[in-house]
Amino acid sequence: MEQLAHLYHDHLQVLNGRVAEIISRENLSGLVIHSGQAHRQFLDDLDYPFKVNPHFKAWLPVTDNPNSWLIVNGIDKPVLIFYRPVDFWHKVAAEPTEYWSEHVDIKFLTKADKVAEYLPKDIDNWAYIGEHLDVADVLGFKARNPDAVLSFLNYHRATKTDYELVCMRQSNAIAVTGHQAAKTAFYNGASEFEILQVYLSAVSQGENQVPYGSIVALNENAAILHYTALEQKPPAQRRSFLIDAGANFNGYASDITRSYAFEKNIFDDLITAMDNLQLQIINMMKPGVSYVQLHVETHYKLAQILLDFDIVSGDVQGLVEQGITSVFFPHGLGHMLGIQVHDMGGFLGDDKGTHIAAPDAHPFLRCTRELDVNQVLTIEPGVYIIDSLLAQLKQDKRQSQINWNTVDTLRPFGGIRIEDNVIVHGESIENMTRDLGLNR
Repeated sequence: MEQLAHLYHDHLQVLNGRVAEIISRENLSGLVIHSGQAHRQFLDDLDYPFKVNPHFKAWLPVTDNPNSWLIVNGIDKPVLIFYRPVDFWHKVAAEPTEYWSEHVDIKFLTKADKVAEYLPKDIDNWAYIGEHLDVADVLGFKARNPDAVLSFLNYHRATKTDYELVCMRQSNAIAVTGHQAAKTAFYNGASEFEILQVYLSAVSQGENQVPYGSIVALNENAAILHYTALEQKPPAQRRSFLIDAGANFNGYASDITRSYAFEKNIFDDLITAMDNLQLQIINMMKPGVSYVQLHVETHYKLAQILLDFDIVSGDVQGLVEQGITSVFFPHGLGHMLGIQVHDMGGFLGDDKGTHIAAPDAHPFLRCTRELDVNQVLTIEPGVYIIDSLLAQLKQDKRQSQINWNTVDTLRPFGGIRIEDNVIVHGESIENMTRDLGLNR
């Protein structure tokens, strides 16, 4: 905590500097950042799980307190309007006493609809940052999520402060503990549902606390990219296991994926090949390298693996250009990571909002920027047997390049994805996930 306290001071200085620059550019007095508010379920008296505004938790690790507000202008001490209602139905947030609290001026709000009393009087000159535009309208904000402000903040938040990097290393450490426990549960015969419970217990976070819905897939289910159905009974035959799961620390996410074979066979060999591919791509990372080029290079390396395992025939160039590799690897290489699992800013070429579109041949790529120092990204190549995509190959001449017997052999295993969380440094690459002991 002493390290976090020291680094947090510097973190706030960086954020204040960013705000000072953008409000000067846009002729604003400052920003009023709303943590958000609860959403009531339709025809019910219960709320959906609360998800905090990412721009709010970029400033301080308050992730579970709706109806709170931050007032920042880049010069004065940030003002936190902290919601503490009189409520005997729910637990009320304690008064903040953590390391960060001394760096903000805290005012307590007991009734959410009285927040106007705490906001700047010249509200016309302040910009509202948040989800609830109806609330902003009632409060009199004329500037609501200005594009120029959001583009600026989203672009620069790709560059992590030292405080943020420490938080992300810790979120990786928590998730690695869960992954190791889940792996053991798989080999011990647990069902998908049981493996998830083991994972959540190991990371000490509930389903609504982890940064995204965990993917726990056995056998063929590993070919469903966002599989969350979770069968409660173990399969009759245990072949493969894919887990894509992360953890949170102070609002910062980790996002890690591993694939396993239950026995030594062709699928296990394919996992080893994909693991080597992933490490080769990570070794290519450095400031100035295009993330798009890393993605394209992944397809060329995957093409060679598909040839080596007699899954396809032809040549590397042709397999990529004909879109055959995209059938086996349909998603992007990865994305930016931080206070969101898919951090905003991956398509921004500059802080004015210039959009860099994904290539037409790779529409699902989530990052098109050049790498720079202190960016954090995921690298997650995959290979899958997805029948709906393979069916498209059967409609044209490309079908002759597919070894359908090998495809049939691999189909019961589903697919493979291997994902690490990586920091770009000036002279090196830091693989947080591997450094914490989660290897092949």
